[in-house]
Amino acid sequence: MARALKSERKGPKDASRAVVFLHGYGADGADLLGLADALGPHLPGTAFYAPDAPERCANNPFGYQWFPIPWLDGSTEEQARASMALSIDDINAFLDKVLADEGITPDQLAVVGFSQGTMMALHVLPRRDKPVACIVGFSGRLLVPELLESEAKSKPPVLLLHGDQDPMVPFADLGLAADALDKAGFETFTHVMKGTGHGISPDGLGVALQFLSERLPPAR
Repeated sequence: MARALKSERKGPKDASRAVVFLHGYGADGADLLGLADALGPHLPGTAFYAPDAPERCANNPFGYQWFPIPWLDGSTEEQARASMALSIDDINAFLDKVLADEGITPDQLAVVGFSQGTMMALHVLPRRDKPVACIVGFSGRLLVPELLESEAKSKPPVLLLHGDQDPMVPFADLGLAADALDKAGFETFTHVMKGTGHGISPDGLGVALQFLSERLPPAR
C-alpha cells in the first residue's frame, strides 16, 4: 500500500493544470515550492504541489529522501532498491490523487524534479500508462538507462538542465541521460547552466518556464 505523501498546494482553487515538484535528497517539499512564487504569475490557472519524500534522510534528519544513497549514508544497495520501489508506488499514488483532486487529465500535468527528484521523475513518468505534459529535470541522472527503451509506456517531452560545475551529480550525467532518452524515442531538450553548481540558476529557471509554458495546455 502506498504511503501518503505530505504536500502543500499553491495556486488558484479552480486550476485547470498542475505542476508537481519532486525535491532532492535531504531536502523537503518547501525547498522547491518557493519556485511557484516565481513561476505562478507566468503560468495562470496552475496549481503547484511539492510533496515531502516519504522517508527521513539518514544524513539530514530535518530533510527527506526518496531512497537512501549507499555511498553517502552507509546503506546497502538492497536497501536503496527496496526503498526506491516503495517511493515509486508513493509517487504514482500522489500523482493520481492530484489528477483526481484537480479534475485534470495527465496531459494537463507537468513534473519538475531536482537531483534525486529528477531521478524519480525520469524513472516513474515514462512507466505510467498515459503521458504527462512534460518532465523538467534539474541536476539529476537517469537510473538504469538500459531498461528505459523496453519499459517505457509513455514518452512525454523532457527538458534536462544541469550546472557544469556540479560537485554532487556529475555534469556528464546530462549527456548520458539525454542520449538514452533520445535512443528510446523521447523528444529531449537540454540546457547547460554555465558556472552553476548543484542548484538552479536564473537562466535555467527561465528556460524551464518557457518549456512549461509551451508544453502545458492553455489555462481555462
